[in-house]
Order: sequence, then structure tokens, then C-alpha cells
Amino acid sequence: MIRQVLPRLLASTLLLGGVATSLHAAEAPNAFTLPPHSYWEREPQDRFTQFKTDFEAGRAPIDFSSDKAFLISLLKALDIPASSQMWVFSTTSLQLRFISPRNPRSVYFNDEVSIGYIPGGRIEVASLDPDLGAIFYIFDIPQPGQAPVIERSNRCMNCHAGSETGRVPNWVVESSLPGPTGGSVKSFRQDTTGHGIPFNERFAGWHVTGKHAITGHWGNLIGRLSPQGVQTESVVPGERFDVNKYPVATSDILTHLVFEHQLGFVTRLVEATYRTRALLEEDKGRLTPAHGAELDKVADAFVRYILFADEVKLPPGEWRAIPPSWPISSSRARPPPGVPRCATSICALASSSTAAAI
Repeated sequence: MIRQVLPRLLASTLLLGGVATSLHAAEAPNAFTLPPHSYWEREPQDRFTQFKTDFEAGRAPIDFSSDKAFLISLLKALDIPASSQMWVFSTTSLQLRFISPRNPRSVYFNDEVSIGYIPGGRIEVASLDPDLGAIFYIFDIPQPGQAPVIERSNRCMNCHAGSETGRVPNWVVESSLPGPTGGSVKSFRQDTTGHGIPFNERFAGWHVTGKHAITGHWGNLIGRLSPQGVQTESVVPGERFDVNKYPVATSDILTHLVFEHQLGFVTRLVEATYRTRALLEEDKGRLTPAHGAELDKVADAFVRYILFADEVKLPPGEWRAIPPSWPISSSRARPPPGVPRCATSICALASSSTAAAI
């Protein structure tokens, strides 16, 4: 998204004097559907919508031989690294009936598109449009010889255009500690995104792999309510499900950190695009002093974000990708011969995403 979308987002925000750090509730519910935004009436220009034409016509290089082969080829066609995979086992999806610690959902992303996959479920897509924000699609994995039937989803808006996103269509990451049979026992970081969120509020309901020095996070846990409060139980990645159902055997800590940073960046830009467009419409194309001052103030906060001024500091220590089949909990764990200390595609993803954001 950053390379293609950022120039247009900045043209409608920074050059007008404002980008929001948090414009939650600045837009009324469903205001994004009305002029001047007209979310459902405007033709999306996002990456997946453009890809969809070739996909439906059978011109995309997609492998239909198995669900896993389909997913891998779809990611490759959209330039999404398989190593961006993150496993989430909290029931925070439209397809909650498929999700559990025994069948986690996997999420993949690049600068433009996020893909959700659940073994036995449907493919979920959130693709970023430079003017409209997130465009959502959902579809069944086609059988060989069948054309895909891709739906533009509006049910996603219950979460993806709520208070957490400033009531505009956007990506969302939740930190919600699930119980043994589903449901949420405890939730964190509501209505906030980005690299300033403390680590002790992150990763609930997610698997986290790799060697790192972060302590006190909520990853790899399920919870139970008791008279003494919330009691937690460890859920080791790959212990309750077959990692071979997925393209790679990791839900790496670096991937989570890159995605959180990118999410905070994109969320702020999309909110600001909508807010600036609404104020320009209200002011007949010329911002009033009050509205200009409002956007100037939040522009300062955005600059702080892209300069990492309020980023939670990473604790010192050794950081390394380690698939779940290796002894994750061991401080002396070492990858097998020939495996890099940091997965090359993830390192590239981290450096390119951060560089593009700045």
C-alpha cells in the first residue's frame, strides 16, 4: 500500500495541513457511506480489486490442487510473503465457528493487502484503497475448473468501521484473551493501534514464535475466570494443530511488530483522509481557521508517530526466528544448520515497510 497509496493519502492530508493520530468518533456512524465519501458508490482502486478481474477470468497464476497450494499461489500472485504469517486463535472473525487453538486462523500482509485463511473456511481479504480505506472481500476456495465467486463484504464493517477505526473502513488488530471453548475472557488495547501500545497489552489470542526478549505479553495463552481472577494456561504453537496445513511454521514476533507499526500508520492516514475530505466539504473547499487548527494539531502528533517518538522500546536481547518445531522456550535454542538467524523475507519486510513508512 505504502508505495502506491501513500502519495495520494498525503496529498489529501499532509499537504492540507493535517493527519490524525486519533480521530475516533470524529465521523458519525456510517458517515463513510454518505457524500463526500460515498464508500459503496465509488469504484475501488485497490490492489485486490484490480487483481480480481484476472482472477475471475482464469488469467491469474493460481494453483487449485489443494487449499494450501491455492493459498500459497494467491499470496505469490499478490506479492505477499508467506513469512508474514501470523496465527490467531481468538474468535475475532466472521468465521468464528472455524477458529480455535486446534484450528487457528492465519493472517498474511504486505503494504497493500491482508489475507485471512482458516483451514476449512473461506478466504478473507482486506485491501487498501488510497481514497476509501479498506475494501473487504470474502470467497470460498474454488474447486479445480470452477471460477471463484468473490463477494464484496459489508458485514466486516461491524468491527472494521467502528470506534477503533474512527468509524471509517480500516484494518483492525484485536488483543483478546480467549477461553478454552471460545469467547473473550479479557480484552486489551481497545480503540488504539500502533507501536506505542505496551507489550503487556499485546498479542492476546495470537501465537507468537521466535526468540525475543519481550516479557509479560499475552500471546500463546488461553484464560479461565475464577474467584481469584483470570487464570491462564499456555498454548504452545503447533502443539494442538498441524503446522503443515499452513505455508510456513511460524507466527514470528518480528512479523507482529512490523504489522502493528504498519497498522498504526495506515489507520492514522485513512482516518485523516476521511476527516480532511469531510472538513473540506463542510467548508466549501477552504478550511476555516478552527478546522485548520484542528488538523495542524493532529499533524504534529502524526509526525511524532512516523518518527517513532512514542514507540515502546524493545528490550535488549537476542532476536531470532524459530519455527514451533524447534524448542521455542529454550534460551539456548538454535536453528538447524543452514537456517538463517532471521528469516530473510521477514527481515526484508521489516526494513522495506519501515523505510517506506518514513
